[in-house]
Amino acid sequence: MDDARPTPLNRLPSVDKLLRSERGQLASARFGHQVTTQAIRDVLDRCRLVMREARAIAVDPNALAAQAFDLLEAREAPTLRRVFNLTGTVLHTNLGRAVLAEEAIEAAVTAMRHAANIEYDIGAGHRGERDDHVRDLVREITGAEDCCIVNNNAAAVLLVLNAFGQGREAIVSRGELIEIGGAFRLPDIMTRAGAKLVEVGTTNRTHLRDFEAAVSDATGLIMKAHTSNYMIQGFTASAPAAELSKLARSRGIPFIDDLGSGTLIDLARYGLRPEPTVQQALAVGADLVTFSGDKLLGGPQIGVIAGRKDLVAKVAKNPLKRALRIDKIRMAALAATLKLYRDPDRLPERLPTLRAFLRSRAELRVQAERLLLQAHAAFVSGLRIQVIDCGSQIGSGALPLETLDSAGLAFTPADPTASGQLIEHLASAFRSVAIPVIGRIHDGAFILDLRCLDDEAAFAMQLPAVAQAYSKRAAP
Repeated sequence: MDDARPTPLNRLPSVDKLLRSERGQLASARFGHQVTTQAIRDVLDRCRLVMREARAIAVDPNALAAQAFDLLEAREAPTLRRVFNLTGTVLHTNLGRAVLAEEAIEAAVTAMRHAANIEYDIGAGHRGERDDHVRDLVREITGAEDCCIVNNNAAAVLLVLNAFGQGREAIVSRGELIEIGGAFRLPDIMTRAGAKLVEVGTTNRTHLRDFEAAVSDATGLIMKAHTSNYMIQGFTASAPAAELSKLARSRGIPFIDDLGSGTLIDLARYGLRPEPTVQQALAVGADLVTFSGDKLLGGPQIGVIAGRKDLVAKVAKNPLKRALRIDKIRMAALAATLKLYRDPDRLPERLPTLRAFLRSRAELRVQAERLLLQAHAAFVSGLRIQVIDCGSQIGSGALPLETLDSAGLAFTPADPTASGQLIEHLASAFRSVAIPVIGRIHDGAFILDLRCLDDEAAFAMQLPAVAQAYSKRAAP
């Protein structure tokens, strides 16, 4: 723009003229006539505002049409985008948790592209049950008699509580009244399910006798909630699941074990701290177990209710089940993921979540050294870049005290007296590129933990663009 001489409003080209320009026709072909017309009107309206302030403005039709094209392109850009998760949290709730296996992706794409028998029994030629597609797999892997699939574990807990606790009491240890991400609390879910919460024991110690004293004719269920996203240590006690199962069965009420993250394999075989598996929970007497699909299981976001056939049947008949069911895409991805568990020896190489857990610090340091050379070439000056050892975490409430030995790159100002805002500018620059890079700021450094970096070439190609964006932001 040139502020020397105001431009008369009547010099602005018409909407029709801009539509007939080269850029206008290209925009119409790509985005449609109606939205292109509106975008051109928006651009012209902005021009009029500038001109009423007595400022000059370019009135070239192609230039104005190009502005409309850019506006439309920005509006069409997806807000849900691929990112590089270099935060050091493998199962990052805000970044989509588990990355699916190739087999699951292929199955989901096939389901998206074609009609699928999600609720059709091909052999019998009539309506079928959508959970049938994974029922035998869940039985085979977990030992459960039956299963029910919903859209996440919170939904699984809600459905179970409503099926067995509506208008009745649900007994839970005070030390297990968990809060999951987004401030969703178990007591609130119970309220929405229509169950009356009965807390027993204390925050740090709950005994079997506390449950025994609380059971009454009004009891609908006994529930155990795995404290997967925190840990109480010190002077503690909890009622064993096996004892709670015996108590529940002696009184004719179901015992529900909510595992939260859930896992189908013994993580100890890979050197990780053990988490209770679904198989173990069922083996010690849980009537129903609820768990997630997109955390330690490494699949799509779903919730599983597995256990006694008669209880699962009651859950499946609950009207809420239809509201909480999953679609054909996630069902296809879930089935493909579960099939990988039939071959546990090859699971680390086929399941991205487990593969990320098991990357060694030595391997990560080699990758960091390679990237260090490219980072030095991209960032000319003003920053100190070095390879560091760091600690990753599993994330999404799983294994809260487990730290994975990791390595990455740390960026700090070359001038130790420089403003801490420079690191904020750098973090912003990494987020501004085509595939945003999400790291973390810690002790005055911007840290990129490489544990989840599986496309090194694509990341490295963006470093010059990051450096350029940082130079603009950091310029005085």
